[in-house]
Amino acid sequence: MSRFERISKRALLLAVLTAATAATSAQAGRYHVYSCRTPSGASAPADGWTGSKVGPYTYAEDTCSQPGGALLAALGDEPAREANTDSATWSFAAPPGTTLAGATLWRAGDADGGAAINATYQFWIAAAKPTQIFDECIFVLGCTAEGTTGLPQSVANQVSLAAADTGAALSLTASCGGVAEYNCPSGKGDAENFAAAVHLYAADLTLEQNAGPAASNVAGELSSAAVVSGSSDLAFSASDPGSGVYQAVFTVDGSVLQTSDLDEDGGRCRDVGQTTDGAPAFLYLQPCLAAVSVDVPFDTTRLANGAHHLLVSITDAAGNAAPVLDRTITVSNAASSSAAGAGGTSSGSPSEPNGAGAAAQAALSVDWKGVTSTRLTVPFGRTELVSGRLTTTAGAPISGARIDVVASPDYSGATALAIAGPLTGSDGTFTMRVPAGASSRILRFAYRLHLGDALPVATRTLTLNVRAGLSMTVAPRVSSVGRSIRFSGRLLGGPVPSSGKLLVLEARAPGGPWIEFKVVRTDVQGHFHAVYRFRFPGPADYQFRVRSESESDYPFGAGASNVVGVHER
Repeated sequence: MSRFERISKRALLLAVLTAATAATSAQAGRYHVYSCRTPSGASAPADGWTGSKVGPYTYAEDTCSQPGGALLAALGDEPAREANTDSATWSFAAPPGTTLAGATLWRAGDADGGAAINATYQFWIAAAKPTQIFDECIFVLGCTAEGTTGLPQSVANQVSLAAADTGAALSLTASCGGVAEYNCPSGKGDAENFAAAVHLYAADLTLEQNAGPAASNVAGELSSAAVVSGSSDLAFSASDPGSGVYQAVFTVDGSVLQTSDLDEDGGRCRDVGQTTDGAPAFLYLQPCLAAVSVDVPFDTTRLANGAHHLLVSITDAAGNAAPVLDRTITVSNAASSSAAGAGGTSSGSPSEPNGAGAAAQAALSVDWKGVTSTRLTVPFGRTELVSGRLTTTAGAPISGARIDVVASPDYSGATALAIAGPLTGSDGTFTMRVPAGASSRILRFAYRLHLGDALPVATRTLTLNVRAGLSMTVAPRVSSVGRSIRFSGRLLGGPVPSSGKLLVLEARAPGGPWIEFKVVRTDVQGHFHAVYRFRFPGPADYQFRVRSESESDYPFGAGASNVVGVHER
């Protein structure tokens, strides 16, 4: 062929990529899978990617856990190579039951080894639907490099594919191409002595799944009891043919009241967020279990007594849903129980007025002290004050009134807790202290006309977002190439998930950008340990820290530890 038959090697590779694609429907669910790095730069596994190589001094390496690491496909600059023989490849295949509905890749590469008669170094990225090259660099056609190797997730490294260009597979290849029996040159290469190389620093893969979950063996009080009260359960089995069973969603009278993660599978089935389309994101192709049997509690004290329409459904990780239960339930909770469940901590008969000047037409104002917004973000370990005022709608103060307060910690499966509420002063004002060490939470304030009333006449809500607190030490603080440093530390707030909490270790040159190089998991007490060995000679100075990202089962927002400096001799 013309152009030194450069198409021949690529066509052979693409011929073996599966182009089978399931027909999609409007109801197909979607989810993201991050490879090598998340959009924020945190390290991620390369689930679904397979490396292969042919020929001497060829490399298909996974260094994603290292600073600046990537999925690397490369050919060394020695020896001279016969065209269409030597290559290195990383391939991705969508799991059964799914197709690629889009992809964004961050890559950089070069073909610095050059060209000779009828042979050239090159790299390319290919998709299987349609069979095509959508990104390439071929030395003989004037390309020496694409992207920037020093900035893994820079805009210059970003390549995006629409659904029409993806299908079921992707591949990245570095090779010597051309006319058979001709050789690419030797003795030339980039700074890493690669004649041709492509680095995949990160991938955001959107997978689409048509078939959804199914439920069976439904049992429990919610499914059959004529009247329910307190905490009532729903038991069932569920299965899913693709991404796995993810959540149970409880909808009451048309409003979603509870969403429960069913089994996080050691952290795999956990939405890591950072998407822009609202779909969940994970680090594994099949993040959730294919089958579960669960017993999920539901707090009926959140509902008024009487009849309610209850719909319970399950979703898979792609967002496909299936019904579990659809019925009318009758709720009957004692007044005292309802008051406690809604934040009542006061005693007294329902007929006793709540405060001097008690009025059904009441106005309740609540704010974070010194802040105009109802939402407040703070570092871990700081005490916060709430201030408020209770008056009639005409402005007259209601004094000596009990304000009921319920705290709902911000993590999946948390139980709302009634806490001691303040009494209003003579002018109707009150303050309340949120202690240091408190987690992220929603605080619901309620005023009841009579002590013991089931329903309040005025309510307000505040939201507190607490950044995770972490401490870290590094030893030794001076090291050298080939030697290791050890990290230890802990999360300062809890509760920590029973499977531990994922943390990200980051490094930088002083003043430079932070680079994630290792993901670690704490124990149930929040302690973590890690080791890093220096691979390149110094001298150099580094700074290290550990970050905790926001996750659904840990009641704190994203936060970072103290910064520790290390010198490499």
